[in-house]
Amino acid sequence: MGFIKSALAGRRDDAELGKGLWRRAHDRFRRGLDRYHQVLEGIDDDALYSELVVIADGLAGLLPRVRAVCVEAQRRSPSEGLDVPGDYAAVHRALSRAGNALATTAEAAAMLRLAVGPVPVGALSVQRRATTVLEHVQEAEELMRR
Repeated sequence: MGFIKSALAGRRDDAELGKGLWRRAHDRFRRGLDRYHQVLEGIDDDALYSELVVIADGLAGLLPRVRAVCVEAQRRSPSEGLDVPGDYAAVHRALSRAGNALATTAEAAAMLRLAVGPVPVGALSVQRRATTVLEHVQEAEELMRR
């Protein structure tokens, strides 16, 4: 059953996101989110875990927004390759930055997981990076409204 569901989701993604630039931007964000959640699985400190889960929830809430931007960008400027359309270069840049910021957020969470002893400032470094992810997603949304 999982195979059929996955195949249908892939077809829907192909229809809505295409197979090019916008699909890659969406998938990269989703992979970063998956990586962040994988990092959570290895955290033993309950207080730190609780802080990181709140951040994870906020980041997960961004995925539908990223998808909406990518779907709209694909509708306006279809992409089947990796060429960035000039009119949407800033949108692509904001989405790329969001994906990069999400990767560094997962990396910061992983560093906390590896910390020895109590972490004096908790998940503050992770929260700062997650805020950057939100800012880039908001930038992409704003650029699409123009």
